[in-house]
Amino acid sequence: MELHSKLPDTGTTIFTVMSALATELKAINLGQGFPDYPMSEELISLVDSSMKEGFNQYVPMQGYFPLREAISKKIDSLYHADINPDSQITITPGGTYAIYTALTAVLEPNDEVIIFEPAYDSYIPNVIINKAKPVLIPLSFPDYKIDWDLVRRNISERTRMIMLNSPHNPTGTVLDEADIDQLRQIVRGTRILILSDEVYEHLVFDGKPHLSMLRYPDLFARSFVCFSFGKTYHCTGWKLGYCISHPTLMSEFRKVHQFNCFSCHSPSQVALSRFLRNEQAYLSLGKFMQEKRDYFQELMSSTPFVPLKSQGSYFQVYRYDKISSEPDTEFVMRLTREYGVAAIPLSVFYKSGTDNKVIRFCFAKKKETLEKAAERLSRMSRKEAR
Repeated sequence: MELHSKLPDTGTTIFTVMSALATELKAINLGQGFPDYPMSEELISLVDSSMKEGFNQYVPMQGYFPLREAISKKIDSLYHADINPDSQITITPGGTYAIYTALTAVLEPNDEVIIFEPAYDSYIPNVIINKAKPVLIPLSFPDYKIDWDLVRRNISERTRMIMLNSPHNPTGTVLDEADIDQLRQIVRGTRILILSDEVYEHLVFDGKPHLSMLRYPDLFARSFVCFSFGKTYHCTGWKLGYCISHPTLMSEFRKVHQFNCFSCHSPSQVALSRFLRNEQAYLSLGKFMQEKRDYFQELMSSTPFVPLKSQGSYFQVYRYDKISSEPDTEFVMRLTREYGVAAIPLSVFYKSGTDNKVIRFCFAKKKETLEKAAERLSRMSRKEAR
């Protein structure tokens, strides 16, 4: 049977490849972004009790209403935004799904979407499958900041959307107020929409604020803002998230959502609506994860890897150019086979395969996991560094 692929240049993601290799070789997996420590026992218990109470059938397509109410209250407390839980919040099976649904709801053929590289791997395929055009703008290396003058030069009459990700995956950088000012200047008086991927909203370090699009009424009016419960509560396998937007945009979002997923796991939504009352469970996450970042940096000081700044997320990127001139994809494969530690090469986050000899480690792991990984990587210092 002859089949025309809608994504002819897309293969299996590097996360699947490296996780499979780590499993095969019994390596420490610092590649894919998931914790290896347990999630909240209280939240597990709430799911169990929700099932026993009979919350096992469909909830409304938009999501369990008490959960949407709880999210609305949280948003008001954190970002001073008045969000209507009925018309502006939709519960989704994960943040990536929310991103895809938002793009599918509004993109037309030949629309242009500005994407900053390195970019989370779903962005470009999501745009292409909707017959729109990704306009790829590199973040400056090695600080991974947005060059807003370059953005201006790439704006056209076809520009429909700018995709943002803060805290950023894979680099761990965050937006600052200067970025917000530049963004405002660029979109003012245009038809440009914003998709803001904020799945790591609570994992921000060093006292920096998370500058959500929800803070800025003028920007939020043209935004889809996507979040993840999995990243917040250490349960990535739950695949639960949500999207918040202006009622007009959300109406279009739900037209797509209702025929794709319709309704997400009901007992988990009921449990989360109750667990969100515990504000410290999410307010303490930044300090918790910063301690892991700092500890991992300390451990990695015994290796020849050079850290780049991580201001948020699960991740820190490291340069290895003092160790090897190998392509990063080959280097991480060898790292896994010879040293028993899996990482992710940053070139896979660029459509062009840009290779700055940088790889990404996930530090959302138990202390003993990080210690064991760093000990293995320190052997490289003695054996290979030049």
